[in-house]
Amino acid sequence: MDAYDVIIIGTGAGGGTLARHLAPSGKRILLLERGDWLPREPQNWSDQDVFVDNRYVSPDTWYDASGKPFQPGVHYFVGGATKLYGAALYRLRKEDFGELQHHDGISPAWPISYDVLEPYYTLAEQHYHVHGARGEDPTEPPSSAPYPHPAVSHEPRIQQLADDLAAAGYHPFHAPCGIMLDEANIPFSTCIRCATCDGFPCLVHAKSDAEVLGVRPALEHPNVTLMTNAKVVRLGTNDGGTAVSEVVVEGEGGDERFVGDVVVVACGAANTAKLLLQSASEKHPNGLANGSDQVGRNYMFHDSTAVLALSREENQTAYQKTLGLNDFYFGADDFEYPLGNVQMVGKSTAPMFRGERPRDTKLAPEWTLERMARHAIDFWLSTEDLPQADNRVTVDREGKLTLTYSETNLEAKKRLYAKVKSILGQLDMNPGHLIHRFAYMKNDIPVAGCAHQAGTARFGTDPGTSVLDVNCKAHELDNLYVVDTSVFPSIGAVNPALTAMANSLRVGDHLLERMK
Repeated sequence: MDAYDVIIIGTGAGGGTLARHLAPSGKRILLLERGDWLPREPQNWSDQDVFVDNRYVSPDTWYDASGKPFQPGVHYFVGGATKLYGAALYRLRKEDFGELQHHDGISPAWPISYDVLEPYYTLAEQHYHVHGARGEDPTEPPSSAPYPHPAVSHEPRIQQLADDLAAAGYHPFHAPCGIMLDEANIPFSTCIRCATCDGFPCLVHAKSDAEVLGVRPALEHPNVTLMTNAKVVRLGTNDGGTAVSEVVVEGEGGDERFVGDVVVVACGAANTAKLLLQSASEKHPNGLANGSDQVGRNYMFHDSTAVLALSREENQTAYQKTLGLNDFYFGADDFEYPLGNVQMVGKSTAPMFRGERPRDTKLAPEWTLERMARHAIDFWLSTEDLPQADNRVTVDREGKLTLTYSETNLEAKKRLYAKVKSILGQLDMNPGHLIHRFAYMKNDIPVAGCAHQAGTARFGTDPGTSVLDVNCKAHELDNLYVVDTSVFPSIGAVNPALTAMANSLRVGDHLLERMK
């Protein structure tokens, strides 16, 4: 069997970032990715291919609690889910790392403070070319450095929205964006500021994803090896069950086995849990690292709602994800509990409407959808999903993944939507701004969306209530680590990618010290 110093399973925000951080050490590193390189092709920027035909959604089948099969919105490529994410790279708020009371219960504290992760947030922002502006968002946590790049400017229609929100007493801010855009030198900018960013692969490699800014820099080092189409199906342990002794990769000609002094799992919350559970053995009968019965539990994925409002005038914005609003992150005048985050999403198009709501749009004339798209201003609302033991991933003997999930914090989600609706109504006081009687397309994200999945292998100080220790090493195994969003004890209400990247860098420093 081939032996390595470190084997990293998964190449997304956690695994790809870790590979880049460890690569200069000279240690022998093997990256295992179940998918392949995402092809660079014209279809990358096709609404029809991406949103209607689901060209880049991987052909997995999962099951809900009733046994009904569904296709999850997962993407198995080098770079993982970041290949099609919106590159909104937010820090969790400082308060998110402590215990927070919500309407439906407690958001638990993390075993580390924000201050511990802050230097790694700064490093992650630098690695992933984050654009932003400090000091605009009243909930913004302290930072040790400015953003590495200036905020992405608002296009005219969004600038008007920002001005109107500020005039109404709110605090809009420039959203932190991970794109390689140089507005001061457009002819030499990698990013061309197109409309095909959020939810699309980037044909020109200008999105700050984990392939472009994690895996590719790592592969510049000769000690790093990447294997694609390498689906890991089991982790074997030594006779005592105290360490991972082999990583088993499914192959057409039979299984391949690899040995690593350190094994790091970064498959995403659902698939990390699946791998640990299906690695059950005599020493670990309930699954690897699962003596606490916590593997697979506490699955979270944000209570999110996509909403559009129709503006009187056309919205000709191309790159729309430049504005955020956190005025209701920790509550409101009429509600003492946290509500969540409001941000823009990519500009909607008629094919997207058909892809996301085929039944509702089946009989709509194309010109009606086109007109809607031209006048749409698109928002994304996220309320914190609370960890619940019964929201969980389970796996049967055949490897069938079942996702049991019930929504939490529905009252807060409902109130956040009402707040946004009310705000847009207030802005109608400005003549010619927004339609007086709004037409909303309200799209609740189903469990199959799973874009912001987290939990299932949380880290903590108590082996009885957590899977991993403070360094994200399994309590029960000497050499098994996890660095994706499954380690999160809570998810906050902002996009989780930057936190996964920052924590991966923190764990990377621990591994570098361990391997000296």
